[in-house]
Amino acid sequence: MTLTPDLADLDLFAAVARARSFRGAAKARGLSASSLSEAVRRLEDRLGVRLLNRTTRSVTPTEAGLRLLERLTPALDEMRAALDVVNGFRDSPTGTLRLNVPGILARVILPPIIAGFLARHPGITVELMNEDRFIDVLAAGFDAGIRYGETLEQDMIAVPIGPRVQRYVLCAAPAYLAKAGYPEHPRDLLDHACLRHRFPHGALTPWEFIRGEEVVRIDASGPLVSSSIEALIAAAEAGLGLVFGFEDWLGPPMRAGRLAPVLEDWWQSFPGPFLYYQSRHLMPAPLRAFIDHVREIA
Repeated sequence: MTLTPDLADLDLFAAVARARSFRGAAKARGLSASSLSEAVRRLEDRLGVRLLNRTTRSVTPTEAGLRLLERLTPALDEMRAALDVVNGFRDSPTGTLRLNVPGILARVILPPIIAGFLARHPGITVELMNEDRFIDVLAAGFDAGIRYGETLEQDMIAVPIGPRVQRYVLCAAPAYLAKAGYPEHPRDLLDHACLRHRFPHGALTPWEFIRGEEVVRIDASGPLVSSSIEALIAAAEAGLGLVFGFEDWLGPPMRAGRLAPVLEDWWQSFPGPFLYYQSRHLMPAPLRAFIDHVREIA
C-alpha cells in the first residue's frame, strides 16, 4: 500500500502533538477540536499505526508519534520557509501572523500597533489570542508572544513593544473617600473595602506597594472579586471601594474625575512588555514585517 497522507493532516497532527491537547491546538489554529481529532484519526488510518494516546485528561504521542513528530517538524518548517520565499517578490507580504498576548495588552496597548501594521500590510491577517498564563507559544502554534519580564530560553529573542514603563495604581471614587477617608499607609487598606481582580487561571495576587526601600504586600478584602476589570471599575465608580491595577486601565476614569488617586507615593513602576519569538534564519514574512513595524515605531 502506498502511503500518501495529506500534508494538512500531518501539519495538524504536529500541532496537536506539540500542544499535547486537541483543544489547545484548535484554539491556536482557529479550528474546532473535532476537526483536528478527525484529521489525526484519518492520518492514523492511512498509516496504520496509533500516533496519539488519548484520555479524557491528556493527549500524549506514542513512540511512533514522537518519531514522526521529530522528523516532521523540521520538514514542515522548511516547507513553510520555502513557500514564504515567494513573499519576498511582493510589494507587501501576505499570510497569517498568530500572536499570544495578555488581556491588558490586547485591550489597551496593542490595538493602535496592530491597526498601523495592518494598514501598511493589507495582505496579512493577524490572529490575536488572549492568554494571561505563560505558555509555550511555539508549541501551541503561535508565531510569537508578548509578555512582561519573562525569563526567555536561549533561542528566544525579545523586542520591546509598547510603553517602556508602566505603573500599578490605586484609586477610588471621591464619594467613597469622603465617607471612608483616605488611607495614609498601605496597611490602612485592611480596614477599607477593596475590589479585587482574579486572573483567569484563578490567582488572587496581593496588592504590592513600594516606597524607597520599603515593600508592603496587602491581602485586601472587600465586596467584589472579579476577573472583569470593567466590573471592578464600575463598582469603584459607584463608590463601593478601592481598586488597584494597571494605570492603562484606571487612568481614563481618573483623568475624567470619576476616580481619585490614592497613596500615589507608593505606586509601583515596572518595565513594559516584550515581543518574543524564536531565533531562526528563515522567519515567516508576516512575523518579520511585524518585528520591523514594532522597531520602527518604538
